[in-house]
Amino acid sequence: MTRAADYSAVETLRNGQRLEIRALRPEDREEFAAAATRLSAESLYRRFFSAKRHFSEQERSFFVDVDFVNHVALIAVLDEGGGRTEIVGGARYVVTNPGEAEVAFAVVDQYQGRGIGATLMRHLGAIAREAGLHEFTAEVLPHNKAMLQVFEKSGLRAGMKRESGTVHVTLKL
Repeated sequence: MTRAADYSAVETLRNGQRLEIRALRPEDREEFAAAATRLSAESLYRRFFSAKRHFSEQERSFFVDVDFVNHVALIAVLDEGGGRTEIVGGARYVVTNPGEAEVAFAVVDQYQGRGIGATLMRHLGAIAREAGLHEFTAEVLPHNKAMLQVFEKSGLRAGMKRESGTVHVTLKL
């Protein structure tokens, strides 16, 4: 079993680019924050349910300083060639009840549609199963078709229910 805090796997995207899925580390703080600035207003709205542009130091700490037990965060690092890499997405889960966790994802706009969200989902699910979790939940805006599709095509048994302006998703691990 690989410790979640040491997790790293390399994937090849459909277009042939190399993508590393790995644990978010404290030293990623600045680059992770920079990746968030590359999200469009629409992507930020789909992720945070508001057009959030600035994050407080407390919010930044929450996103980066994870314990890899009750809060697991992975990043997608794309090999841009020439030794240059870039954080292009991230996924996390936060344990909400024994055996259950809420998940959230974000992929920088110019990299959406390449399978990065689905790849993050697969790796996050594997870590969660190893940790003994049996269910993911998520709140998704109804117009966020791409995220709903990631959940539908995840291979996990998915339940979706509309609730007061969102779609409540349950995924059985």
